[in-house]
Amino acid sequence: MSTWDPDCDVELTDSEDDIAMKRDFHGREAILFVVDANLQSDRLMEALKLIRGAFISGMLVNDKDLMGLLFANTKNSPPPHEIQCLDNIVVPANCAVFLPLRQLTKDIVEHYLEFMATAEEMFASDYGVAEPDGRGSFAYMIRLCIELLEKCGKKLNNAKIVYLTDVEEPHPQSSKEFQAALQKASDLEGKEFEFQVIPMVDDFDYEPFYKEFITLSRAIEIDAFRVPDAQLQRDILEDRKLRQDFLRRCLGHFTVSLGPNLTMSAQFYNYFQRRTYPHKVHILRRDNSVVRKKRMIMVRKEDGETQQITHEYQIKMTGGWYECKVGDQTLRVTTDQLNRVRNLHPPGMMLLGFKHRSALPDNIYSKPCSFMYPDDQNIIGSKRLFRALWQRCLEREKIAICLFMCKRKSVPRYVALVPVEGAQPDDKNYRSLLSGDGFKIVYLPEARDIRHIDLCDWNNIENTSKDEGVELFQKVIKKLTVDYQPNLINDPNLEVLQSNLLALALNIKSDQEDLSQLPDPAVQDKRIEQFIPTYESIFGDEVEPAKKRVAKSTAEGASAPKVPKIDEDQMKSYDFVEQLIKDNRLNICTVVQLRFILDEHFGEKPAKSVTKAGLIERITTLSDESI
Repeated sequence: MSTWDPDCDVELTDSEDDIAMKRDFHGREAILFVVDANLQSDRLMEALKLIRGAFISGMLVNDKDLMGLLFANTKNSPPPHEIQCLDNIVVPANCAVFLPLRQLTKDIVEHYLEFMATAEEMFASDYGVAEPDGRGSFAYMIRLCIELLEKCGKKLNNAKIVYLTDVEEPHPQSSKEFQAALQKASDLEGKEFEFQVIPMVDDFDYEPFYKEFITLSRAIEIDAFRVPDAQLQRDILEDRKLRQDFLRRCLGHFTVSLGPNLTMSAQFYNYFQRRTYPHKVHILRRDNSVVRKKRMIMVRKEDGETQQITHEYQIKMTGGWYECKVGDQTLRVTTDQLNRVRNLHPPGMMLLGFKHRSALPDNIYSKPCSFMYPDDQNIIGSKRLFRALWQRCLEREKIAICLFMCKRKSVPRYVALVPVEGAQPDDKNYRSLLSGDGFKIVYLPEARDIRHIDLCDWNNIENTSKDEGVELFQKVIKKLTVDYQPNLINDPNLEVLQSNLLALALNIKSDQEDLSQLPDPAVQDKRIEQFIPTYESIFGDEVEPAKKRVAKSTAEGASAPKVPKIDEDQMKSYDFVEQLIKDNRLNICTVVQLRFILDEHFGEKPAKSVTKAGLIERITTLSDESI
């Protein structure tokens, strides 16, 4: 998989060497966690919690990814979860494989959770620390990681080794082990395996060893290395939705036409990966078996007189056709002919002109934006031309208006290429790690995307307010406004679904308050606290509406059903009372009304101790006797 670094690949240089790119974007991602046994007890548990979050995200967000775990600098090497997985792998001393690279399942995650429950007390006895100085061979550990990645049995697209430690140098600089460890960096660069250090302390020094090792493994200049923020790296590793290497997920390549005989090749990406919801599964009610759908195209020939099928056979998708009647004639269009019409134009982008940056609104909600980077594989020199175009647009505050067709059989869209700058040295947020120097592709809205609102009808006299009140609420809205960052505001529906899945499968209860990263209501109340006296002076005291009377509940807790009231004049009619008796509706009458019926129509005055049920029973008995 090709990696794009804005500091290395987009610089304006005199070299036009063709940088080979790997166009095969199919495969799985693999993350191999390596935990240093020298970590203190609290830091070790913190590292295990980070891996726990990564395991859960691997099972919920993308279950196709491979994840593994091994411990380095250990004294003992207990067998892993799957003993047979190490048959063709040589485990060196001072290393322990807890979990080889596997697609995560419920059993594996449960096994890890059981290990975490006893790790604080049992880790020292089960694994221990290498003797005498707690330093095992770093080169042997890297060799084991490479062997696990190569023999995982799956085709890998993006493989990463994540090393969690707080030791700044694995070996003394004057030792032979130090030079052997540096030589292993070339093996990582040749295998296209990425090595990443996650420090468990904030003041971690990369200079003694890891700065040189990482630059050698990535084949970049040592001066181009930037010290990452340790806390930010730990937050990204534990985040269940965000991944650091989203820019590696290329959505496609295309050619940008800048004018007559002037083109360059580019590729575009999404800022963030789309949320994956569970697929719908149809199950039979009888035996709970999964219903599998299969599309079949059947051709039948019917007899015109008897309307019976005389011939029937199945054809493939490519053998189908479409028919339409034009007058008395029937036109038949095959699938191949239709595909040739759909594929008249290949994917690409054509430059139409330039506009000032102020001509584009700040927010357009028609479609999420994409990001465009250069690609030197098809056209040599595209990166230099891309860099020159980006710099000129940035200096003159211009945007490029283009016609963009992202993929085959799609509808061309008008887009605006907005130049954006990459991460600054003082940026410490998620977005700074995801974007670089390049163009943001903003999809311009079409006529169907624009909504027309009749402001004259909406803003009528009944909805007007004083100018002072409007200005006050403008200040309130300004105080409550926050910068929208998709990576920090999660989907509440997906969060609730995943919390329910965790509670059902792994018996893990998620805190409902942490499901959405929205602003704290207490902080928002404090921001607008100063506007409350002005609000009361303009709008007056807020009058609470009168509370509705609560209906009386029955013994079961449900509200009693509403019944029509019975007038006293209706009770005087014996026909009305007789109809109530036939319909068994005497229970809708009150006790006073039942006593009135007995006194008026049957000449009885029952005692005050008789209940309502007794009154109803007495009226029914007297009615039957009269018949």
